[in-house]
Amino acid sequence: MPNETNKVAIVTGASRGIGAAVAERLAGDGFTVVINYSGDTKSAEALARKIEGKGGRALTAKADVSDASAVRGMFDAEEAAFGGVDVLVNNAGIMKLAKIADSDDALFDQQVAINLKGSFNAMREAARRLRDGGRIVNISTSVVGTRIETYGVYAATKAAIETMTAVLAKELRGRSITVNAVAPGPTATDLFLKGKTQEVIDRFAQMNPLERLGTPEDIAASVAFLAGPDGSWINGQTLRANGGMV
Repeated sequence: MPNETNKVAIVTGASRGIGAAVAERLAGDGFTVVINYSGDTKSAEALARKIEGKGGRALTAKADVSDASAVRGMFDAEEAAFGGVDVLVNNAGIMKLAKIADSDDALFDQQVAINLKGSFNAMREAARRLRDGGRIVNISTSVVGTRIETYGVYAATKAAIETMTAVLAKELRGRSITVNAVAPGPTATDLFLKGKTQEVIDRFAQMNPLERLGTPEDIAASVAFLAGPDGSWINGQTLRANGGMV
């Protein structure tokens, strides 16, 4: 197990799903984990207690990532508490699906505000404030590669994140900070499963040659690799964690 004791990781949107699995994995790897959430206090607090029950260190931080001042305040609080931040995992996001012709302004604006601007807000703070040798891991989606119908707006926000990932990696030259993205394929989370029939879920599971959905723990393992010492030579890349789907 990597020994990252005394290092601090902020995981946005960490109360459930992939974010919760990432927080739990990083805590197991020795990080002090900051569980960011926007509204689900109960789940965030329960996760913190679970991590602490296993001997890890965790605390919760309520902040709407689409609000730049709230993100700045979250970093302020963690710097005051721990002296600095070492890892940012930009996981917070929403997914609303519709054909482009049927997408209303709210569908577009909400996904841009949370997925894209939210990730930008956190990346900007991390770029200014992360300790040297730190890590930024953004969460994209493999739909940027598969380009499935109805995912147009959602995938567009994530494609923009992949571009910013590569650019920011170059801009942080001289500080030994890596910036990468993980692009999950279909993953068995509430966000993905909600509203889908079993037939549709099974069809997604068959899209990769391993013939199953990913698990939140699969994605957390990829994030942990990039956030830990073994990922130190990977920079400016998007890792598609999808079982070979694309």
